[in-house]
Amino acid sequence: MRTPIYLDHAATTPVRAEVLEAMLPFFGARFGNPSSAHRWGREARAALEEARERLAALIGARGDEICFTSGGTEGDNLAVLGTWRALRDRRRAVVSAPIEHKAVLAAMHEVAHEGGEERWAPTDRHGIVVQDRYEALVDDEVALCSVMWVNNEIGVIQDIGALAATAKSRGAMFHTDAVQALGKVAIDARAVPFDTLTISGHKIGAPKGIGAIFIRRGTPLESLVFGGAQERGRRPGTENIAMAVGFARAAELAVAEREQECTRVAALRDRLEAELVARIPDAIVHGRGAMRAPHILSLSVPGTDSESLLMALDLAGIAASSGSACQSGSVEPSHVLTALGVPADLGAAAIRMSLGALTTDDAITRVAELFPSLIDKARRLGGVRA
Repeated sequence: MRTPIYLDHAATTPVRAEVLEAMLPFFGARFGNPSSAHRWGREARAALEEARERLAALIGARGDEICFTSGGTEGDNLAVLGTWRALRDRRRAVVSAPIEHKAVLAAMHEVAHEGGEERWAPTDRHGIVVQDRYEALVDDEVALCSVMWVNNEIGVIQDIGALAATAKSRGAMFHTDAVQALGKVAIDARAVPFDTLTISGHKIGAPKGIGAIFIRRGTPLESLVFGGAQERGRRPGTENIAMAVGFARAAELAVAEREQECTRVAALRDRLEAELVARIPDAIVHGRGAMRAPHILSLSVPGTDSESLLMALDLAGIAASSGSACQSGSVEPSHVLTALGVPADLGAAAIRMSLGALTTDDAITRVAELFPSLIDKARRLGGVRA
């Protein structure tokens, strides 16, 4: 049996050996609670703060601007709701885009539920926020703007510098979900004026369940959790030292290898895209024509549906997805593609292939050879001819 092919790195990645090695001592002798004053606690506190400083340095931040979380969803909720709640007596509106991760969309809806106003900046057909339409929404009623750096379904990269600058010029806070951006684009809090930024460990070789939010000094923000002073009161609860240490190590590796790995992965993604389009001429690549992160390829083939294709791919030993991991099990078209104006039938046919550490040249060759035959079979079963 041939080696299975994993093309779902945007959903999660394998834990790197170097990361596991860094974490192991904290599951054994170095088990202390960082809030304790004795030697075990002091040792744990030192490891936690070292991890915080190392992570901060990678994005041009200070250690006290990093708050560890359980991942991207918690970070997005803290950024959107925490900032809005801190400012709602003066500014009641929030602005975002309809192609955001559902963690941001749901937080926006909660703002409206609590009496605020949600405003939506449209995108063009490639998924890029329309700057002048966005600018028209950001007035002195807006507390926060939130736009993701790299879209998790189609990979388009937003001009976060320009979007953040607009928000700041109008007196609003700016948040970006950078979960898919870390290790794929350069992130520097000294150069780009975002106030909060969300990252997650399991997208870059750390375990699931650890993330962080950058909170620039002076940013108003209310905690969503109560009961302790950990993380400077912004995220109470005993800190997960092993995970924090692992996340810092994974981030260091991802940032150090970014240019070389992005070049490698982009070449593989571009070859896969070119070969699939050549063999399936009516395939539609979503986000094509915009700047995209190197690891994501989203496409739809008329006359097919993603649910059947994913099952066929899985039976052939190939793992892919229909969009974000949070969409798994859903037969509804992706909200991202719907926002881009993609017809429902094509949205329901979308397949996301995301590349990473496990992707090899041979894997791309095999997928390019096999995928067209699966499309032909799906079309025959559906009564559609190429």
